[in-house]
Amino acid sequence: MANTIISVKNLVKNYGTFNAVKGISFEVYEGEIFGLLGPNGAGKSTTLEIIETLREKTSGEVIVDGLNLDKEPNEIKKIIGVQLQSSGYYPGLNLVQLIELFCGLYNRQVEPMELLETVNLKDKAKAKFKDLSGGQKQRFSVATTLINEPRIIFLDEPTTGLDPQARRSLWELVKNIRERGTTVIITTHYMDEAEYLCDRVAIIDSGNIVALDSPDRLIDNLVATGFERPKEVKQANLEDVFISLTGHSLREE
Repeated sequence: MANTIISVKNLVKNYGTFNAVKGISFEVYEGEIFGLLGPNGAGKSTTLEIIETLREKTSGEVIVDGLNLDKEPNEIKKIIGVQLQSSGYYPGLNLVQLIELFCGLYNRQVEPMELLETVNLKDKAKAKFKDLSGGQKQRFSVATTLINEPRIIFLDEPTTGLDPQARRSLWELVKNIRERGTTVIITTHYMDEAEYLCDRVAIIDSGNIVALDSPDRLIDNLVATGFERPKEVKQANLEDVFISLTGHSLREE
């Protein structure tokens, strides 16, 4: 049985009279890629921001790697990395300078070129952040979450707006991060992304978890109800066609 690295019990978040998160409970296992899925306004981002110590909860219990959120939030900050949907970097600094800035904030010593190589950006070391492509900016954003050598990283819709090659490149980066022993929590609106990456997913709607299991089991459970797609499932999709015709490699300026 895998060790539990995040435990959420009866989590509630109210905004005045609005009940955004309605007493949800779940666990994340050490070393897995865990997806938190749901439509806009479902409560998934609020839930993650509470775990990340960025937002106060109304009630409930959150334990992160044995640390109680109520008692040790600063200790939790030390062991997590957070990549947000929109990241504010100094646009005029190059990537090495930005990494050195983050190292100072974290009081860590990291070799910038080694970190950039991890996310396939070594050749952009002297490039300014503002001059990067969308995919490069996302990969650099993920790189900054690794500076403090976190046990857990949180990725909030990391591939939104990326072209198919950049999206699949980021998928492989996420898998590589997990292979290093880091637990990954991800939100996404792309169900193919969740199906490819996640060991388990929790689907949240209107502040409640409505399903939690591996993607395969959730799909099997739906099929067992008699569900059938109106169109025959093919061995490939249009994105596969696109990548096959245009190449798997990233085309970045």
